[in-house]
Amino acid sequence: MARSSTITLVTRRTFAAIPSVFGVIVLTFILTRALPGDPAAYFAGPAASQEAIAQIRETLGLNRSLPEQFVIYLGELARGDLGSSLTTGQTVLSDLLTRLPASLELTLAGLFFSLTLAIPLGILAATRPGSWIDHGVRVLATAGVSLPTFFTGLLLIYVFYFLFGIAPAPLGRLDILYSPPRSVTGLYLIDSLLAGNLEIFWAALSQLFLPAVTLGLFALAPLARVTRAAMLAVLSSDFIRTARASGLSATTVLFGYAFRNALLPIVTTLGVVFSFLLGANVLVEKVFSWPGIGSYAVSALVASDYAAVQGFVLTMALLYVVLNLLIDLLYVVIDPRAGVES
Repeated sequence: MARSSTITLVTRRTFAAIPSVFGVIVLTFILTRALPGDPAAYFAGPAASQEAIAQIRETLGLNRSLPEQFVIYLGELARGDLGSSLTTGQTVLSDLLTRLPASLELTLAGLFFSLTLAIPLGILAATRPGSWIDHGVRVLATAGVSLPTFFTGLLLIYVFYFLFGIAPAPLGRLDILYSPPRSVTGLYLIDSLLAGNLEIFWAALSQLFLPAVTLGLFALAPLARVTRAAMLAVLSSDFIRTARASGLSATTVLFGYAFRNALLPIVTTLGVVFSFLLGANVLVEKVFSWPGIGSYAVSALVASDYAAVQGFVLTMALLYVVLNLLIDLLYVVIDPRAGVES
């Protein structure tokens, strides 16, 4: 019964996401054509003649009407063809598959860092309302929201790399002295552990630390605030007072009852924060020379590379769909009634 309800939930959410994805495709197609600049002129070079630019436009299909271009684009999408990038000369699909693991590793590391701090701090603040810990958490949350990610990244580079020299140069995923591990998942930390190469693991971790902390500080604020608010609401509930009156230990009441019932809003915020981090990756990747899809998208925007921009936005939309589906499934794990109500 539970398995069938889960399959029904996945099917329903997947079909419900189709109109949203199609809307993203339409909007992305229209907005990329509205970008300033001519990709044919960029590809031809500054010394190219008008005849050469016109020939490139015809080769790229840019001389056709927008409805014709859109129909051709839909046909290519149906075949799994995202087109070719003018800036790299490779297919957009291969570029995204090469760069996506770097962005996912950075985002997941930043999220892990924020969770390990935000949840304990939120619980501490909720159990000691009005104390200096509570005020300190709120100040930290305000600072985390206020500081732009690029400023935080540059500040961390200045302090830990330039002043103290304890962090490696912000030049990508791995120092030039090391070779990447054999690709299994595309995530250097996991692949190095699978290969049993701890030297590569620590080298990759040292490169990942500062950009992950930069993203993590940005995500720390909303997670800590929501954890505090959710725990305060649950701790003031009647069933918590009943559990305490029944003689249960403080740890059992706090984690066995209060924290479990506060998980739903925390998980909801976690999904939103993960989405924000994928977008914040763009600036962080530029600051730390991280070879992810964020820096790839910025280069494509500068060059008015339609195929690359469209592929990036479509990839982000699909990631959001998958993320929302995982959040819905996690709801069912935390509270089985969520699956029944959906």
